[in-house]
Amino acid sequence: MKCNSTRNGNGYVNFERAVTDCLPADGGLYIPSESPDLRRWILYTNEHTPFASIAGALTSACINDEFSPIICETIATRAFPFSPKLTKYTDRFFTLELCNTPTGSHKDFGISYLVNCMETIFQLKGGFAIFLDVTVGELGASLARALRGKKYLKALLLYPKGKMRGLAESDYVWNGGNIYPIEIDGTEADCHRLVREIFSDRALVEKFHLTVANTANIGRLMPQVFFYPYAFSRLKKDVHSDIYYAMAPGNYSNLVAGLYSWRLSLPLNGFICPSTNELILDMEGQCAVMDQMVPFDKREPADPANPSNLERLEDVFHNNTLMLKNLVFPVQVTEEQVAQACRKLFMKYNIFADHYTSSAYAAAQNNRELTADDEGVVVLVVRDHPALSADYVKHTTGEMPLMPENIAAVLRPTVLGREAMPATRQTVEKALADCMAGC
Repeated sequence: MKCNSTRNGNGYVNFERAVTDCLPADGGLYIPSESPDLRRWILYTNEHTPFASIAGALTSACINDEFSPIICETIATRAFPFSPKLTKYTDRFFTLELCNTPTGSHKDFGISYLVNCMETIFQLKGGFAIFLDVTVGELGASLARALRGKKYLKALLLYPKGKMRGLAESDYVWNGGNIYPIEIDGTEADCHRLVREIFSDRALVEKFHLTVANTANIGRLMPQVFFYPYAFSRLKKDVHSDIYYAMAPGNYSNLVAGLYSWRLSLPLNGFICPSTNELILDMEGQCAVMDQMVPFDKREPADPANPSNLERLEDVFHNNTLMLKNLVFPVQVTEEQVAQACRKLFMKYNIFADHYTSSAYAAAQNNRELTADDEGVVVLVVRDHPALSADYVKHTTGEMPLMPENIAAVLRPTVLGREAMPATRQTVEKALADCMAGC
């Protein structure tokens, strides 16, 4: 699969290069340069096709010029011992749950795939990489789990003081694991600043073979494309009308992945999401990305620490402007409407929903005229387990969701037993050198 930067339509690299050298030098983000027509294959799948098989087949279809079908199938099989879940509540309302994972977060899908993909690349061709990421939540626990037993990958994780959680002592590099955690004497913003400083130095990135495990890396984004063909494989037997996915924007990665699946010829009719300051309805009532008004040469480089996929969304809009204005439907929702949606999901369907899921459902409720035609179906995308937002759920519904042990482990504070380190570039460089010595 050829990839190019959002800021350079001609500088092609292969998928391997885009994943291992995750940020183009021009400050953009890697995007796929081509979209094969997979309609015939997608229509062949059914409700018995495992998610790992769908992921392996789509991987092979996209990067068959770099890896054999057997290698692609192996990556997917190793990455996905877990699967999304599609649940039917009525003939016109379904949920697509992405939280049936080891940490209860949708991030597990992308991180597990990225880690197994990169480990396979280095097994075949030599080399290694170090992930440099900031985490205050599930990313650290997810990455630690995915890296267990890997030989060619390590991760340097920056935590603001007092925010470390979800790690086991066996994960630490000095105990034979693959995680080098650093508790920074500062805030999350300080941690983000340090990662930006490191990645702004291309020589340093190359010296330490640095990459990221967030969606700035196209290898982390790509497996999110698989969610929608999987959902369709379960829907197509019962649904013969329009299909709309309702989702919270987040950093826009699931929305971009959904649009990429549409470009692969997946049958769907659109995406409903709460509008944001960046993704709005214009004066004509059509979807618009506000950043489009700012030329690329006037922008900062893409953020390796806290990425947004708006630039990828802009690229899709630029190439398919007329069609996409009829595929993405931002809807204004208020906090009160979000709370009402949370309560309605619980009372009507016995669904515990976090703020993200509730906001997506509120957007779908506020745009019911869209799905009324042809008795359209709404698939509500549930990103994370409600126990990760138990306080919000309890406050809004009056009921506390069950807390599975795997979620409790993710939320459990981790005491490193070392002093917090100064928020300086020297701190990170020294730790990277220690990490590299063990590679």
